[in-house]
Amino acid sequence: MWRHIASNALTFLIVGMFLLVGAVSWGASQYRSEGPLAQAICLQVPSGSNMRSLADELVEKGAVTSPVIFRMGADYAEKSSLLKAGSFRVPENASMEEIVDIVTRGGRNTCGAEVIYRVGINRTLVDVRELDPATNQFEEIVSFNADDIEVPPEYAEVRSAADVTYSAIVAEGATSWQVANALAQLDVLRADLTETPSEGMLAPGAYDLREGEPVSAVVERMRIRQEQDLRTAWENRADGLPLASAEEALILASIIEKETSVPEERRQVASVFVNRLNRGMRLQTDPTVIYGITRGEGVLGRGLRQSELRGATPWNTYVITGLPPTPIANPGKASIEAALNPDTTEYIFFVADGTGGHAFATNLDDHNRNVARWREIEAERANDG
Repeated sequence: MWRHIASNALTFLIVGMFLLVGAVSWGASQYRSEGPLAQAICLQVPSGSNMRSLADELVEKGAVTSPVIFRMGADYAEKSSLLKAGSFRVPENASMEEIVDIVTRGGRNTCGAEVIYRVGINRTLVDVRELDPATNQFEEIVSFNADDIEVPPEYAEVRSAADVTYSAIVAEGATSWQVANALAQLDVLRADLTETPSEGMLAPGAYDLREGEPVSAVVERMRIRQEQDLRTAWENRADGLPLASAEEALILASIIEKETSVPEERRQVASVFVNRLNRGMRLQTDPTVIYGITRGEGVLGRGLRQSELRGATPWNTYVITGLPPTPIANPGKASIEAALNPDTTEYIFFVADGTGGHAFATNLDDHNRNVARWREIEAERANDG
């Protein structure tokens, strides 16, 4: 009798183990398989949320079928304590495993509204847009000039939301004064700079911003990036350059940045200046004259006068020989690399060609013909205008 009971108990135990293994296997399959979400959604995770409340909300939104499996999967993956607050795009048919990864990964929001401050040389533009989770495309809400007296109400409405992402995109060729002044005007940042950062040492590009972050913190991130880019480019520079230091390379890069906006031309323009330096010729570049007048504070807004081209300033390369004492703007990474790895050419002249680019020449006669053609283009445009 006891043997019979023991045999039945062992049978039940084995069956139970198989059922348990089967249940675990089924649960794991459900956790990793495609979810029921028919269309992508923007999921808001408030600060202080937990996996239990999030699981219930996901069930209501039709994103998961079982809150228990969702929580157990998060526990098993040791991610329950890693839940992040923010706005997250959950794509259609996302599995529970994918959703857990999305809400615990960290980083910037992947959904919701976004404010982009585009810091340029002449002005700062503000773009406000919002991600449509269904198409995964941003739709513009409003765009305006930061100097406008009246701020659009849509901007104020977005600014009052809790899940907004902020970023600044700083244009190549802006001066340190222009960058610092523009950042100080942004209401998302706290103005705290008392001095203009060193010219040339702020890397252009995109930067995430945090509400209430001091301007000095953003500037420091820009400085670190520029320092790293300059160091890397200097270590990989071409041989035989007429540059004594990375600082001189940065000065040359800033001139290249101001002379051309055509990416394919940067190394050609660099070759002109390198050839001139090697031959002991003056650089004779207008942007250095302008910097000597403005000191990087604002835009000249007019053409140069002959008296200014002849006027003595430390930056006027029509007057001085060699490089000016400081950069004249903040060059981007590509211009720094061009300064340190220029094309190998015999060019010593260039002038605008009317297409947005330049015509290059190896001798004065060819250059004069290029200049004459440019004057014709200017005259034609003046007549058309």
